[in-house]
Formats: sequence, C-alpha cells, structure tokens
Amino acid sequence: MDPRAAPPAVAAAAGGAPHITVRGLAKRFGEAVVYDRFDLDIPRGRFVSIFGPNGCGKSTLINMIAGLVPADGGEILFGGKHLADTKIGYVFQNYREALFPWLRSIDNIEYPLRLAKLPKAERRAKVERLVAHLGVKIDLNRYPYELSGGQQQLVSIMRALVVEPEVLFLDEPFSALDYEMTLFMRDQLQAVFDETRTTTILVSHDLEEAVYLADHVLLLSRRPARVADLVAMDLPRPRDAHTLSDPDFVRIKGHCLDVFQREVRKG
Repeated sequence: MDPRAAPPAVAAAAGGAPHITVRGLAKRFGEAVVYDRFDLDIPRGRFVSIFGPNGCGKSTLINMIAGLVPADGGEILFGGKHLADTKIGYVFQNYREALFPWLRSIDNIEYPLRLAKLPKAERRAKVERLVAHLGVKIDLNRYPYELSGGQQQLVSIMRALVVEPEVLFLDEPFSALDYEMTLFMRDQLQAVFDETRTTTILVSHDLEEAVYLADHVLLLSRRPARVADLVAMDLPRPRDAHTLSDPDFVRIKGHCLDVFQREVRKG
C-alpha cells in the first residue's frame, strides 16, 4: 500500500457502510504538500474526532470535505452523492464572528432557513421543535452580545442543526471558551449528538476532548498527512466526569498520546 494513502478504515471499524467516502484527495499550498492520494471512509451516524500535529491539515481536511476549501484532486462523496446534493452544518471556532450581532439569537438560528426561502411560520416552527428537542433554556430573543460565550456557541450549533444536516462539521468549536464553559459545551454537544445521531466530524487541539466526545479518534501524521492510527472509543454514553478517570479512557488517551508524540518526533 502507498504509505501516503490512508486506508479507508473508519467505516470498516464501525462495521457499517461509509457515509463519507474520500478517494485520492490532494492538496498543496505553494510548495507544501498537505494531502497526496489520501483515502478515508467515515460511517453514518458516528462521531469522529480528528487530532494530530500542528499544521498537519486537520482543518484543511474538514474544510475540503465541507466544500469550503477546494481540493486539488480526488473525489468526495456523501452516501454516493456529491456535496451539492447534501445538507451539511458547520460550526466555526470563532463564535463572535460567526453570528450576526444585529440579529436576535432566534433570527441567527433561522438565517439558513431564510436563505432557503422557507415561510416565516415554517422557519419558526422548525426552531421551536429544535429548541424543544434539545431542551435549550436560553432566551433566544436576546442578541448574541447579551449571551455568554458558551451560549453563543450553542446558538451557532443550533443554527447548523436547524437545516437537519446529514453531516455536522465542528472546527475547534470550544477553543475560544474558558475551561468551565468548555466542559459545559462538551456535554451540550454530546447531548445534541445523542439526540440526533448526525454524522459528526470534530477537529480538536485538545486530546482529552477529542477522546471524550468520539466514537473514533482519527490520528493524522505530519504532512503530507496520512492516517497514523484510528482508535475506537467504545465507552458508553452519556459520558461524564467519571469517564475521565475510567481505566479504559485513560488507556485510550495514553495510546493516542503515544501515537501523537511519535508523529511529532518524526518532524
């Protein structure tokens, strides 16, 4: 096997047909080759965290899959369909820039539905169903600047979910939050996933977070990126503070750290 090509192992490990199929992905920035003939399968309804050395292309990978960054080569399919025929949701790192400050929170959540030209009554009904489904207690008539950072990011997640996406992408969504709010938002995201079972791909710079939230941790090498390892995280949900001291969690996190450090040393 070409050492630059990642085996399409995620779906196989999950025992199901892939939801996202990546074949022959290529990307370079100037002289830097980030991906070269990269293959990957991601199963439907699973939570996959991506972790790896700085600059290895974690965000670039999900941005190419989500269509935000053009690939130089290769093919990406969603259940056999192209991106144009697939509903996706995307949650950005910087919630302060992602939300419109002149719109109330509820109007921010409705915004993708407005773009889709849904009638106002239908938009509002979709938001109300989502709020009830997730048990959200925020006053959505407030403007984003009247909310805490975690509440703003929760609004961003709801905006991504209101279109009922097939795939939810999150690019380091909690890195701008303090630790207390990060813990709160991890549990909020876990609850969202448990309720919706939306195929979810998270890029994280926090190994504990990546392992805690995931069904599978995808560990990338230095560039040109390949799959350094794929680690199953089978501890039951919902997970809580006790999970962090569970022997299996400690073992899995330790293994991921060993792989990460091995890849860093190669640089």
